[in-house]
Amino acid sequence: MPAAAGAFHVDTTSIPDTLARLRQTFDSGKTRPVEWRIAQLTEIERMMREHEADLAEALRADLGKCRFEAILTEMSFVEEEAKYARRNLAEWIRPQRVRTPLMAQPGRSYIQPEPKGVVLIIAPWNYPLSMVMAPLVGAVAAGNCAVMKPSEITTHTSAAIASILPRYLDRDAFAVVEGGVPETTELLAHRFDHILYTGNERVATIVMTAAAKHLTPVTLELGGKSPCLIDKSADLEVAASRIAWGKFINAGQTCVAPDHVLVHREVAQRFIEALSQRIKDFYGEDPSQSPDFCRIASERHAARFAELLKGQKIHLGGRVDVEKRYVDPTIVLDPAPDSALMREEIFGPVLPVITVDEMHHAIKFVADRPKPLALYLFTKSKALEEAVLERLSAGSVCINDAVIFMVSPELPFGGVGTSGMGRYTGWYGFETFSHMKPVMRRSFRFDAPLRYPPYSDKKAKLLKFVR
Repeated sequence: MPAAAGAFHVDTTSIPDTLARLRQTFDSGKTRPVEWRIAQLTEIERMMREHEADLAEALRADLGKCRFEAILTEMSFVEEEAKYARRNLAEWIRPQRVRTPLMAQPGRSYIQPEPKGVVLIIAPWNYPLSMVMAPLVGAVAAGNCAVMKPSEITTHTSAAIASILPRYLDRDAFAVVEGGVPETTELLAHRFDHILYTGNERVATIVMTAAAKHLTPVTLELGGKSPCLIDKSADLEVAASRIAWGKFINAGQTCVAPDHVLVHREVAQRFIEALSQRIKDFYGEDPSQSPDFCRIASERHAARFAELLKGQKIHLGGRVDVEKRYVDPTIVLDPAPDSALMREEIFGPVLPVITVDEMHHAIKFVADRPKPLALYLFTKSKALEEAVLERLSAGSVCINDAVIFMVSPELPFGGVGTSGMGRYTGWYGFETFSHMKPVMRRSFRFDAPLRYPPYSDKKAKLLKFVR
């Protein structure tokens, strides 16, 4: 049953009392039974179904997101994540037997997952619903209490979460804190048992610094410039469709969207033409009139693109309307490597296309830069695929498609290096919010004297047989 209606919103002054209430709930053991966890996961599924229209409207108001895209990337994504966790939870919480060495026999060894406690989830504005709720699924499955901090930039979605969630989840175990920097600063002054932050590298350092004061473990889902390599053997028509979809969904405001393309010179022109046509097929001759093309989250973010595009060679698009938070789906040809467009994560509907003479030049281009959150390769060459996988490091790799790997709950999602640390979704979300507690149970029978002093040469010789 849903929790009784009541205030779920928490202001700055009530944060200490809220955290004390959640800590008391966790210490009571209420969140540990599998039945409680399954009930909460079921309610998350129900919330996504029953408030699909309300949530879609909030996402439309914040990001201009069409209903289909809202369902695909937000509500359905969360519902499937919760369903997957609910169906697999009994297996996940089962103790995992491991080998017991001879010296510890007779005995039994296993790993027992246990919840960490009270966790904090700080979400971004680009997927303002799913980036709150998908990590929450992992926290709930693991048996934790949680505080959620939605983004203050997407105000309609933040308000919807704070309003709707208490009708479904246990109010003694969960809380939503709306607001901006003051609220986040106050939260980070308190001790949590785990913090998951999704956002940019600058704020991540602030989160890590605050967490370090309490020795709190963190998961950081950041970003970076995710490259897309296109070999001359690739099916260019299919590649163009998949890259256009992965890049321009959510108006490019996706942390794993292709940031730039490195394409073999022999097929560059054909690819650019195919990509241009796909953009027109998807969004029409004037994408500003398309009901399927999103808007930028704020005027400040939209204005940034006007600066990024100055002096660039624009093949398609290029319009920026700051007041309407609109940026054209844009193709930029061969920008200078030291330009802001190639230094900063783009995080919008602007796609630089860079030609390379050989694919090993593309590999070196990527290897010389920080490790990305995602890496895309389009090729029919097994040798090139193996070379890329061997040479390049990335949070995730997808061969012959873009972004679609995010739909698999069997694959962990996370970064490496400056693109993030830790991982979640599916089992990996459960693992992130769990302490995997090692347990060894010994018998009182057969207490071998070998380990006890006094030691002798004879014992030393015997030791090598029992290690």
